[in-house]
Amino acid sequence: MAKIDRYILRFHIGPFLFGTATVVFLFLMQFVLTKLDQLVGKGIDTMLILKLIALNIPWMLILALPMGILFGSLMAFGNMSAAHEITIIKASKTSLLRMMVPVLIFGIILTGFVFWFNDYILPESNHQSKVLLNDIRKAKPTFALESGQFSQDIAGYKILSRQLDSITGVMKGVTIYNSERLNQQNVISADFGEISMTPDMSKLYIVLKNGELHQNNFNKQKGYKIIEFEEYEIYIDATSFGFNQSDGNLISRGQRELNIKDMKLIQQKSIDKVEEKNERINLTIDKHLDRLFHNIAIKENNNSAYKEITKNIKDSININSEFIKDEAKLLDTIKRYEAINNAKKSIMFLISSLKSDIFQEQKQKLKISQFEVEIQKKYSIPLACLLFVLVGCPLGIMTKRGNFGISAAISLGFYILYWAFLISGEKFADRGYLDPILSMWMGNIIIGVLGIFLTLKVNYESLKVNLFRKK
Repeated sequence: MAKIDRYILRFHIGPFLFGTATVVFLFLMQFVLTKLDQLVGKGIDTMLILKLIALNIPWMLILALPMGILFGSLMAFGNMSAAHEITIIKASKTSLLRMMVPVLIFGIILTGFVFWFNDYILPESNHQSKVLLNDIRKAKPTFALESGQFSQDIAGYKILSRQLDSITGVMKGVTIYNSERLNQQNVISADFGEISMTPDMSKLYIVLKNGELHQNNFNKQKGYKIIEFEEYEIYIDATSFGFNQSDGNLISRGQRELNIKDMKLIQQKSIDKVEEKNERINLTIDKHLDRLFHNIAIKENNNSAYKEITKNIKDSININSEFIKDEAKLLDTIKRYEAINNAKKSIMFLISSLKSDIFQEQKQKLKISQFEVEIQKKYSIPLACLLFVLVGCPLGIMTKRGNFGISAAISLGFYILYWAFLISGEKFADRGYLDPILSMWMGNIIIGVLGIFLTLKVNYESLKVNLFRKK
């Protein structure tokens, strides 16, 4: 590696790491603030919260790396341009393309890493994060009490605290109704109390002071007792209040929790189902068309049934009516009427069957499209790391500024543009309005074309200057 390559990389690596870390930090703060109400006050161990945060860092990293490489390219080439180092390098007949080689190689390596990370690490972390967050959501708060209100979260107990410090668990004016046993009810009242969880989070521990226990046994004639106490301890089973971790292997995976290989297998199954539905639709149509156009005529062996119908009609109306004097004409009319009714029923059955098959076919096609979106996304996002190099390097030279503000503003603008295309394209493709491949690659195409244009523009302008100076 030439000295100039090492020199350019040295300028690039620092801003790249800083930009990536900044974006990850912003996403991390947003995640913590969004999920804060689901984490606090539930007696969840700190290590579990840290594990949840760690499991969400991979998706933040995937979103941050393209931004980081764009920011690093802008800062590196902007600083070099501001210090007139680009002019010095140009004077040695080195083009922009040659100066971009080390950053492009770094972008290619980063693209490969992001693809591997996106396909193998990210799906598993997304799945584990979903399982853990779902378990945390199901965990009930340790202190499910509010001042002045009865709590009925524990089966068999009603707990009232007229004053409660939710941080220390200290209670004043406590009343507890205990009806765990069918034939007995306990009413406990105390001036003071304290509520907490045992260290293993399996039991709710309540200490009451200066109170009375009113015990009523319904099976005994004199089963009512009043017991005064200075201190009374209660242990209540609270396993349902604690955190129970589920087995991730028993929980189904969504689209973002699968790698490309697994998604293609599911996609192929949906394709097979679509072909099966298409074949069934065609067979159904052929079968019913054949019945309608070739078997409409009523068979002769059913004439006795129609004669019976004719007899009933004759008995119900005036037999001398001009309308039914021609018995053969009446029988033919009945046959036609029955044939039309049968045809109508057959058509209605055909429509119902076709609607069901078409609905299932469309559902499978939409599923194929949604999985194709996720597959293409795993290819397009890594390539963005390389495409942002093509944008960042020439823009850094053109702006001739390597300060944080300018570079951050430009990076943020292109980042928003790219993700706007990606997110909107994903939504349209998931609804079947856009082709999945086009929707996921539209942002890359626009950024790529713009990057190639800027790179060639700056590169050829520098060549013209060099040629002019040579003459």
